[in-house]
Amino acid sequence: MDGHPSPRSHHQPPPPERDGSFNYDIESMDGGGGAWRGRYESSEVLLRYDDEAGGGPRQPLLRKRTMNTTSQIAIVGANVCPIESLDYEIVENDLFKQDWRSRKKKQIFQYIVLKWALVLLIGMLTGIVGFFNNLAVENIAGLKLLLTSDLMLKQKCRYFTAFLAYGGCNLVLATTAAAICAYIAPAAAGSGIPEVKAYLNGVDAYSILAPSTLFVKIFGSILGVSAGFVLGKEGPMVHTGACIANLLGQGGSRKYHLTWNWLRYFKNDRDRRDLITCGSAAGVAAAFRAPVGGVLFALEEAASWWRSALLWRTFFTTAVVAVVLRGLIEFCRSGKCGLFGQGGLIMFDLSSTIPTYTAQDVVAIIVLGIIGGVFGGLFNFLLDRILRAYSIINERGPPFKILLTMIISIITSACSYGLPWLAPCTPCPADAAEECPTIGRSGNFKNFQCPPGHYNGLASLFFNTNDDAIRNLFSSGTEKEFHMSTLFVFFTAIYCLGLVTYGIAVPSGLFIPVILAGATYGRIVGTLLGPISDLDPGLFALLGAASFLGGTMRMTVSVCVILLELTNDLHMLPLVMLVLLISKTIADSFNKGVYDQIVVMKGLPFMEAHAEPFMRNLVAGDVVSGPLITFSGVEKVGNIVHALRITGHNGFPVVDEPPVSEAPELVGLVLRSHLLVLLKGRSFMKEKVKTSGSFVLRRFGAFDFAKPGSGKGLKIEDLDLTDEELDMYVDLHPITNTSPYTVVETMSLAKAAVLFRALGLRHLLVVPKTPGRPPIVGILTRHDFMHEHIHGLFPNLGKSH
Repeated sequence: MDGHPSPRSHHQPPPPERDGSFNYDIESMDGGGGAWRGRYESSEVLLRYDDEAGGGPRQPLLRKRTMNTTSQIAIVGANVCPIESLDYEIVENDLFKQDWRSRKKKQIFQYIVLKWALVLLIGMLTGIVGFFNNLAVENIAGLKLLLTSDLMLKQKCRYFTAFLAYGGCNLVLATTAAAICAYIAPAAAGSGIPEVKAYLNGVDAYSILAPSTLFVKIFGSILGVSAGFVLGKEGPMVHTGACIANLLGQGGSRKYHLTWNWLRYFKNDRDRRDLITCGSAAGVAAAFRAPVGGVLFALEEAASWWRSALLWRTFFTTAVVAVVLRGLIEFCRSGKCGLFGQGGLIMFDLSSTIPTYTAQDVVAIIVLGIIGGVFGGLFNFLLDRILRAYSIINERGPPFKILLTMIISIITSACSYGLPWLAPCTPCPADAAEECPTIGRSGNFKNFQCPPGHYNGLASLFFNTNDDAIRNLFSSGTEKEFHMSTLFVFFTAIYCLGLVTYGIAVPSGLFIPVILAGATYGRIVGTLLGPISDLDPGLFALLGAASFLGGTMRMTVSVCVILLELTNDLHMLPLVMLVLLISKTIADSFNKGVYDQIVVMKGLPFMEAHAEPFMRNLVAGDVVSGPLITFSGVEKVGNIVHALRITGHNGFPVVDEPPVSEAPELVGLVLRSHLLVLLKGRSFMKEKVKTSGSFVLRRFGAFDFAKPGSGKGLKIEDLDLTDEELDMYVDLHPITNTSPYTVVETMSLAKAAVLFRALGLRHLLVVPKTPGRPPIVGILTRHDFMHEHIHGLFPNLGKSH
């Protein structure tokens, strides 16, 4: 947990009260001794003056408490776990300065080369994993569909036996995926994009990017997609790429005996953040075979901090993914990959269709955009309610997670096998470009229960992999292939199944369900407007998919480029841009994007790029909360150990007091992890005297204080100090960050929030405006900017402002 502090107890008279504010108080700490007890009392009312009303006082805002009680746990995947903030700030202490002064050009060159080597490895591994996912899904799902089709051709009990085989295969695959997810890595459930987005915003949890999460994400996604669920592997691929980047960036995994000491340069959150950004972009590039779209996805949706150097490395990573995929796909053209097929790098090639559109078509596109915005807003609303209901079930333990997955699997199998019986049989077109009815697992013309020479349009959509179903909807020159009733039934089923499927304990993405549903209603609109429009219904399906993506995910640039790379149809660029802008604008009037909603629902303390309007009515000093513990520059070991045991704070201000300094002055901030390393090294003194720090500098190196990988850091329980050592002193100056970011207590909270987010901080020190007071008022952390904390302090804030 991060600290949520207020001033330390100094034996001084209380500071004078500021106009429009309050005196900061300290509450005694649970389990703390008298040395840790606060002495200041807080006024209970914060008066606000309304200049427009003549300067008279408005309704007072009551400050209810000083402790920050916002939740420090969140839902990661389907698992509730404690969360931390990441240290993106450079800790400029004596060890850091000595390390940079001593670095030679050879070491700097080695660091740069390793950074590029890492992004090369990230691109290669993510590309290989993406190809392996596609290969596995196509073969497992293909064998299942071939088995079902073969059984349906038999004369005796063919349909019931085929359903048992189809539903049984789906149930086994779904149960296996749910079991490994629930028992091995619950954090792997869902798409993972909200978790990666939160991580890149500065929120960490042990299991977000763990090796076990990577394992379950890969195999759970393969099993889930193969099980016929209405979900995609694209979202999980983003999480997979981020996990691969984290595994390389932290130097491997000691738990699984995979460590590389030569990666010690990257044992910090700043470099890991850049690598994980590259990994998320590589995941999109591998899933959609869209390298430029991957870069734009990382820029628009995933990353909270961006710079030109990162753009260049991300672009290089996605280019590597494209090269790897191209090489592996070419290898499969020889037929050595089973049922993978002979497709190229373009997944849904529409380049053969040359669109020509008129003013009437533009009006139709506007209507399509409005429909996408309405459906997208409704989808997000319903998904939020369903996920909240699922969270109650998931809290009951792994067996209930598996049971829920099994129920959804049975429902999905029943729908995909039973609904095609409602569709009419259609005679095969005489000019069909491919075999009709289709013999095999994929194709536009599934025979299902129809007589020879006929096909079932609904079975052509349900009895295919999701990628093949999209390819059928996008296909051109097939105006009369699907009946209107078929499209309505398929849209309703996909829309509903997409809602109830996301949230089960299986790695699942939202891109494919959204594209499927959007393409279906796009084709419906295209069919209805056929007499007045020159656009092919397949192009309407593409525009419908774009409109639904814009309405649910609220991404514009990245979705536009991804769709163009998917279809290789640059002629549709103006129309895709238009429909995305309209659908996003309409949907924004209802609610937030789906990933933003999920971040809030999971309890992840995400910092937005802009401050909320009510923050302008508060100042930084208004929301600092206690208790705060500070250390002297030369502190007693026992005091440090006691503070570390009774608090979960990760940062402690260091204050020099007489006789070390003429007056109390703020030295800087020392991190909990650094204190533990220093105490472990037992660099203690018998007298309380300030040293030159040379002893610490000789005994420790900068890499000794580097951040370890997940779960590897020292804990206070690891220290075994004697009573004699607890009575000794330690000099904290060499490990103290002497240039922490500080703001004056009267700074607008809105400005402080923007500063905190823009710099990627974990701690923001609040200093007093007037002299004669303790040198620090408190520390602002991520949780102090959360709505729950602020409205908990000032319940009348929403009513007064």
